[in-house]
Amino acid sequence: MEIIICPDAERVGEVAAAVVARVAVAVGPSVVLGVATGSSPLALYENLAKRVAAGTLDLSDAQAFALDEYVGLPAGHPESYAEVIRRTVTEPLKLDPARVHVPDGRSEGLSGAGQRYEDAIAAAGGVDVQILGVGANGHIGFNEPGSSLASRTRVKTLSQRTRDDNARFFDSVDQVPTHCITQGIGTILAARHLVLVATGAAKADAVVGLVEGPVTSMCPASALQLHRFATVVCDEPAAAKLALADYYRQCFDEQLDWQKLDV
Repeated sequence: MEIIICPDAERVGEVAAAVVARVAVAVGPSVVLGVATGSSPLALYENLAKRVAAGTLDLSDAQAFALDEYVGLPAGHPESYAEVIRRTVTEPLKLDPARVHVPDGRSEGLSGAGQRYEDAIAAAGGVDVQILGVGANGHIGFNEPGSSLASRTRVKTLSQRTRDDNARFFDSVDQVPTHCITQGIGTILAARHLVLVATGAAKADAVVGLVEGPVTSMCPASALQLHRFATVVCDEPAAAKLALADYYRQCFDEQLDWQKLDV
């Protein structure tokens, strides 16, 4: 696991975007992106959009797969993840909307929606680079503590803490759906490269758990320790509880020439 500690959230977005762009350029025009919602990846997307606008990154032939979706929100609801992805990813990165996929959270056919999404990812050749955030309780996607580390895309019940955290996007917590459909931890780990971003002191416990804690379903993000190519980019407040923070800074400062990012 590569740990990059940045001075602030703005720099996190720049560095994480550089990691994603490096993978995308190496794969080529048909790169398959895994995209996450939430506030953490927004600066990353903004920096990718700058590269697209400058002509240094072309994602017009890319595919994208969202991590998750609420169950039961009507089509076009502004807080459905299909709409959030459209606003924050598809349009800024100039992706082809027909090549951007979101799990189907409609009630009809919900029992088979997880397998259909798994099949769609497989048909695309798998995800080349998966963008991730982390919840304060260590969840990735909507894989709450206790989720199987081998899980695949499926319907899950949201914890009350997650619903409370997401209530800021709705008029009240009562409007936050109680269920979601999410890629599983096993699905996430099948991506070829993982890039997780975390900012703010509220994420410090989650970051220390995912980087230095035991691999456990009680901190689903700790499963990233099992991945061959996982990069965690966080700011100083989110890194505040890392025991080996000085070593992670040293590793980044003393990168070899071929390891350095075009930030």
